[in-house]
Amino acid sequence: MAFICFDKCSPDLVVSCIGGPLNICEEMTILHGGFLMAEQLFHPKALEQLTKSDWEHVGQPIVEALKEISSATAHSQPFAWKKKALIIIWAKVLQPSPVSPSDTDTRWQEDVFFSVGNMIPTINHTVLFELLKSLEASGLFIQLLMALPTTIGRSELQSFLEHMTIDTSSKDVAFFLDVWWEMMKHKGDEQDPLLSQFRTMAHKYLPSSDEFSHPPKRFKSDPDVGPTMPLLAMLLNGLKQIQKRILSLGMKCCALANLADMLSVFALMEDDTQEVSATVYLDKLATVISVWNSDTQNPYHQQALADKVKEAERDVSLTSLAKLPSETVFMGFELMYNLLQEWGTELQDMLNSSQGTNYDTYRLCDSLTSFSQNLELYLDTASLPKEEREVVLELAKCVRDFLRKTSRMLNDKGLEDITASIAMAIIEQKMDRYMEMCYIFASEKKWAFSDEWVACLVNNRCLFREPDLVLSLLETVMEVINSNRVIPQTHIKQVICLTLECYEDLSLPDKNKVLSGVLHYLGPKGLSDRLSNYLEGFQEDLNTTFNQLAQSTSEQGLAKAVASVAHLVILNPEVVVKKMCSLAVTNLGTHRFLAQILTAFPALKFTEEQGPNPYTSFMVSCLKETVWTKFSTPKEEKQFLELVSCLMNPVKPQGIPIAALLEPDEVLKEFVLPFLMLDMEEVGLSLKLFIQTLEANAGLEEYWLQTCSPFPLLFSLCQLLDSFSKFWQLPREKRYLTLDSKDLVTHILELLCEIVLANIETFSPDTWAKSLSWLHRKLDQLDWTVGLRLKDFFEGHFKCEVPATLFEICKLSEAQWTSQAHEGYGPGTGLLAWMECCSISNSVTEQMLSLLVVNVGNPEEVRLFSKGFLVALVQVMPWCSPQEWQYLQQLTRKLLEKQLLHVPYSLEYVQFVPLLNLRPFAQELQLSVLSLRAFQFLCSQSCCNWLPLDGWSHVVKLLCSSLTSVLDAVRLIQSVGPWAQGQEGDLTQETLFVYTQMFCHVLHIMAMLPQEVCEPLYVLALEILTCYETLSKTNPSVSSLLQKVDEQRFLKSIAKNISPEERRQTLLQKINNF
Repeated sequence: MAFICFDKCSPDLVVSCIGGPLNICEEMTILHGGFLMAEQLFHPKALEQLTKSDWEHVGQPIVEALKEISSATAHSQPFAWKKKALIIIWAKVLQPSPVSPSDTDTRWQEDVFFSVGNMIPTINHTVLFELLKSLEASGLFIQLLMALPTTIGRSELQSFLEHMTIDTSSKDVAFFLDVWWEMMKHKGDEQDPLLSQFRTMAHKYLPSSDEFSHPPKRFKSDPDVGPTMPLLAMLLNGLKQIQKRILSLGMKCCALANLADMLSVFALMEDDTQEVSATVYLDKLATVISVWNSDTQNPYHQQALADKVKEAERDVSLTSLAKLPSETVFMGFELMYNLLQEWGTELQDMLNSSQGTNYDTYRLCDSLTSFSQNLELYLDTASLPKEEREVVLELAKCVRDFLRKTSRMLNDKGLEDITASIAMAIIEQKMDRYMEMCYIFASEKKWAFSDEWVACLVNNRCLFREPDLVLSLLETVMEVINSNRVIPQTHIKQVICLTLECYEDLSLPDKNKVLSGVLHYLGPKGLSDRLSNYLEGFQEDLNTTFNQLAQSTSEQGLAKAVASVAHLVILNPEVVVKKMCSLAVTNLGTHRFLAQILTAFPALKFTEEQGPNPYTSFMVSCLKETVWTKFSTPKEEKQFLELVSCLMNPVKPQGIPIAALLEPDEVLKEFVLPFLMLDMEEVGLSLKLFIQTLEANAGLEEYWLQTCSPFPLLFSLCQLLDSFSKFWQLPREKRYLTLDSKDLVTHILELLCEIVLANIETFSPDTWAKSLSWLHRKLDQLDWTVGLRLKDFFEGHFKCEVPATLFEICKLSEAQWTSQAHEGYGPGTGLLAWMECCSISNSVTEQMLSLLVVNVGNPEEVRLFSKGFLVALVQVMPWCSPQEWQYLQQLTRKLLEKQLLHVPYSLEYVQFVPLLNLRPFAQELQLSVLSLRAFQFLCSQSCCNWLPLDGWSHVVKLLCSSLTSVLDAVRLIQSVGPWAQGQEGDLTQETLFVYTQMFCHVLHIMAMLPQEVCEPLYVLALEILTCYETLSKTNPSVSSLLQKVDEQRFLKSIAKNISPEERRQTLLQKINNF
């Protein structure tokens, strides 16, 4: 009983659900009719008795039925219907006859082929094999054969070979050779449900005792476990049996080509053989298809290009994961040798004749050439017994001789060049290795901009979203449009637009790969360097984007901003980056946001080897050309410093990969080292960059300073320090730093020395010693105090070099110190040298104090030392930085404490000797008097021309800092001293006395100085009066009141001598308000 469907089945419904019966459609009805007609023609015999000789008379209706089915389904899937029909027929051949009614019922339920199989009469293998041969269905035959269980597959192939050896005709030989060739090309089809069902049912047809009777859950075709090797061995035996029936030259070519390919791929080639390059692969495809196109007898001659490519791919892609047994290989070698000996001469005559190339002759030469190469390699690498090696050597010589006599034919290059069409067909159909074809397509200049090339790019743009492909397309576009080819402008614009769309669809890391390629290929101007005529609207997009960037600086908008900049930066990196640098410096608060955008493009870390700034990084060039030296406000300088910091040590935003665009060593090389001179306008900013770079990168694991030559850096800093020793001798326009900056330079030098010493192991001992010697020699050119600052750096290698006069007042160890003759340090200058040493650091001050030779018990020696100290202080003070002056103030206090320094107190500002306890304030009064004496000396006739006006401003600033410290100390003593605990210990009167004296000293100094520099002293005088007024209000007694009146009158008399009038009146008014 059968369910008959008279409507056409959908081509997709070639199989019902697994386990259910196949639909019986109109196609099956046609096939059923073909078999009925064959039965009638063969009546009274049954078809299962059909022999090979009967087929020509009986088999035609079956063949016609299948051709009719294929023709009727040509619009859908003719191959699928043919496969379905052959599976049904083969299943019918394999089906055992039912033995009982129950067996029939079981088959009806379980066998999907049973219902349709009942429409076909019982047939034998002859019908199957002759039908396959008539349909020239060698490919289908191998597909179905390889789907069978191993046991059945071998049995069926054996039946086929036996069938071929009976009354072997030329058609039998041709079909056998095709089957053999298809066997080698077979790769399996795991996804075909028909094959899966066919395999499952074949398992069920096996006897239950068969070891392979359990069907797998799904069909697999794994060459390691499949039956390919034994089947190839069987086919080799088949060739031996029918070789005498191979008569035509074309078939002889095929037989030898098959044998050569089988031995090459399945015996000689290594298991891990590398796939041939895409270019070679494409050339082989082109050669095969060109031969087919010129060979009118070839079955593929009339087929569409896509079909040719699919088949050619199978022909040139033979692979094997297993090897033929050794005995099979040597049987093949022997057969190859015999066939070449037997057929060689006639084949050479044909190959060397004037006949055109056909596919059989091409395959013969190509396969033998490959076989010869693999055979030579096999001889070099294989370990063979002597007899076997002789066999292989003899075969190798035979093959070489054959090829040598036919070499003219192999070198024929007159084949049609269709590689472009083939590559595009592979891309369009996404065939094997289609992505590799995309790379060839994108880079092949001679194909570019044809109508077909543009259409392929348009239709398959999604395949070109790879950074290397985008770069190849851009390179191709630029080279072609700059050549002499005439190309439609519409094509150029369309391709550029498509390529940029592919770029914009890339991920950010891939965009960076493209940008990096563009920068290396085209330089800083990017695509605009070659494609400026085709990049319309760039300037408008640039302005719009940067207007938006200036207004939006939130992290929420960062991803969008990065995408917008990515679109522009590939077109003209230089313009975009310079615009961003300028905006980051001039637009307040945008520098961090813009730095985050820039650091999202690591490709910008690019160094140009050509151009105006070779070997300077792109980022540095942009900064130098756009903003460096062009700052108009301190805020812009500050934003520049922060921008550089962000580019050097970026903060990673969420979700966006970033990288530093500036290295600390290049910042020092480009923005610091060239500007470390007092007369360079940029020196102040460079020092800020220097300290910022050192501090920010001090913790880096890698010793980055090595790359920017630390010893020249040290010497440059020492030179800058040396220039401070001649500071006031230089004209104003040569001084772009103040003496305050000397402290920053000193701090940088100390930090740099620490970093270098911490990484001393990165130097070889020899390099370290040579570097130290070089620096020590260079320091001989500079002031001796500069070398003393590197005392710890040179320790263990060089002694400290000081003026010889220092040894006169210090007990210096000759193991650590050495004397040098220095100009300007004659007799009596030892104390000057000693004080210069003390101004360097606390540690040196302590050392100098401990080594000082002054006899406290000798008043005359103390008096002379005190006079010398004052003279030295006046000589050193004008060239002191604030920190150095602070060291000297601390030194002065220690000398006073040790009673090494005597500062006599005069009565010039004392109207009467009060009965006061001035002991707690003795040191503060001495310091105030010492300041007055120093300025009396400094303003004397012999010294008053030492300093320019800004030099006087500097020493006034130093004086104010020290007197402010004294004032703070006085207030502290008065407020927290032990005498402040009770009424008897009250120090109010003493404190007021000290304030009065300090006020007089300050005004005295003001009277000696140019009025232009006295503003800080004037402010200090007002502060002293405020302290006096505040404290005097706490003592309201009558005696105190009388004393206040006297002091008020005294202070007025002092203030009346002050100029100008405005300051004098302000001071007098302040005193009147007491």
